[in-house]
Amino acid sequence: MKVKRIMSNIATSDLDKAKAFYGDILGLELIMDHGWFQTYGSDATMKAQVSFGNEGGSGTPVPDLSIEVDDLDTALARFISAGIPIEYGPVSEPWGVRRFYVRDPFGKLVNILQHEG
Repeated sequence: MKVKRIMSNIATSDLDKAKAFYGDILGLELIMDHGWFQTYGSDATMKAQVSFGNEGGSGTPVPDLSIEVDDLDTALARFISAGIPIEYGPVSEPWGVRRFYVRDPFGKLVNILQHEG
């Protein structure tokens, strides 16, 4: 048996907030819509990963989600333009990533990162 994908599910009564944050700002595609349950993602191949930690690195809390992007500066500008507070960073970490933390509309701590180099 092989795991084909891993999905994170976040409960909400306001799917429009998910669209604004994950669709409009992060640019994920709405790839499934049942009306009551929507999935955002990409048709491109993504790696399935589950991470566990007792801190998020550099003394930060463990984020609920980590999202790797190919252009951190553009992502940062989109969040700032949308008026979403940056809770940590942007910072280049000693393990080779540049990142920042934001909270999504549901209070989940999201680590937005780009590998350096």
